[in-house]
Amino acid sequence: MLKIKALNGFTLVELLIAVAIVSILAAVALPSYTDFVARSNRTEAQRELLRIANIQEQLYVDTRAYTDDMTALGLDNDPFITENSYYSIDAILANEGFVLTATALKPQKSNDSNCPTLSVSNTGKKLPVNACWEQ
Repeated sequence: MLKIKALNGFTLVELLIAVAIVSILAAVALPSYTDFVARSNRTEAQRELLRIANIQEQLYVDTRAYTDDMTALGLDNDPFITENSYYSIDAILANEGFVLTATALKPQKSNDSNCPTLSVSNTGKKLPVNACWEQ
């Protein structure tokens, strides 16, 4: 009797099915991953806004005045650029108080188009009040 040797390997159909499955998984995972990275980068702005607001309050205790000059708060630049260069933070004086605003820079601006700016005032009010400030 003649024995036929079994061939080991993949057929073209099996390979196409595997590529299709990987493509579907990548199409689902990539937007979720991009959103996760954008939200985690947003915490840098939230942290720095609250830290700078504390510095503003300390300045007010010492001098009875707020400032719109970030260098007067001991920061490097005006406007202040966050550690990973995802946000630019500047202050505006208004109604005997201040509003600190973090504006997203590239690539954060394109990755996080839902929250291009975050703000906090001297009263502690956080804007926008939607999902940009995670509770």
